[in-house]
Amino acid sequence: MSAGPWVGVLRAADVEVRVRPRITIARLMYLLGYAQDPRAWRDDPVALDDQPDLWPAMAQVFLRRAEDALKRGLLQGYRTEESHQMVMRGRLRESDQLRRRAGLPVPLEVRFDEYDVDIAENQIVRAAVERLLRVPGLGSGLTRRLRHLLGRMVDVRRLVPGQAVPATPFTRLNAHYQPALTLARMVLRSRSVDVLDAGVRATGFLVNMNTVFEEFVTTALSQALVPCGGRCVPQDQRYRLDQAGLIQMRPDLVRYGADGRVQAVVDAKYKVEKPAGYPNADVYQLLAYCTATRLKVGHIVYAQGEAETDEVVVRNADVLIRRHALDLGLSVASLQAQVADLAQEIATNQAPNGVAV
Repeated sequence: MSAGPWVGVLRAADVEVRVRPRITIARLMYLLGYAQDPRAWRDDPVALDDQPDLWPAMAQVFLRRAEDALKRGLLQGYRTEESHQMVMRGRLRESDQLRRRAGLPVPLEVRFDEYDVDIAENQIVRAAVERLLRVPGLGSGLTRRLRHLLGRMVDVRRLVPGQAVPATPFTRLNAHYQPALTLARMVLRSRSVDVLDAGVRATGFLVNMNTVFEEFVTTALSQALVPCGGRCVPQDQRYRLDQAGLIQMRPDLVRYGADGRVQAVVDAKYKVEKPAGYPNADVYQLLAYCTATRLKVGHIVYAQGEAETDEVVVRNADVLIRRHALDLGLSVASLQAQVADLAQEIATNQAPNGVAV
């Protein structure tokens, strides 16, 4: 049995399976956090050496940030509420009043602003607490702190299951909530499994390392390429491989110059793809990206240890595929310096014949 790209925990009846990443938990937390918010994320001072698994570490760091955010009490704000009232409040929703209460003076269908704690920021934090409380094996100490935090949020409504996590634009008023919100979104983005089959309940919380690495690379390179000018578009969906436009392509990162022409295309791979019969699938994929964007140079970024750093010159195509590797075991400062060097190399390997969009 292979866990593939997934790390996390899965429990079925009395059997529990924990899949740990090859990198340290502290480094995984950094990759997750930086991809979510590169402006605010930094190495967390919480010691994670005694947390060999992802989810206890996630709960530990989240609790520290959430408890810091709530030291001043729950954040309050305005939200728009629509309901029916026996007295006039706010503004009358005339169309709803006519449709629902034709001929009746009361109740009134009104819209008004409410100032309380039932706002998006607190709803997101509550949802993350509830998600973490379902993770098996957190331990009594973390569980007790999570329950205490949940008890402080009784006046905050739960997010509807399946509902998109609401946006929370950064403001001066919610600035102290941002670290907790970043971690809460990380928790909510994880893949949860809760299945009842033949009377046996299976519960799990998993993170895809392919996705983690891909999002870190695209975010970090986009940030590092800002001083070089142009703009970067992650997961660009505008390209098609065939003339009929049926085969859609989505490179992990496309860099455009000021003139709108493609200057670089980048693909991030945590592991070398080796499907049966196609041992060099990563190179085939990037060659297709270069063909669609009319570039002569393309870049693949791996986690170090998964591939050698080298160049592939494609026959009969005049295309060069550069393969790079990021050492995730370096210190954060050294890893950022490595990303900066890679960004500089990508910026200087411009292809002026790239297609204009």
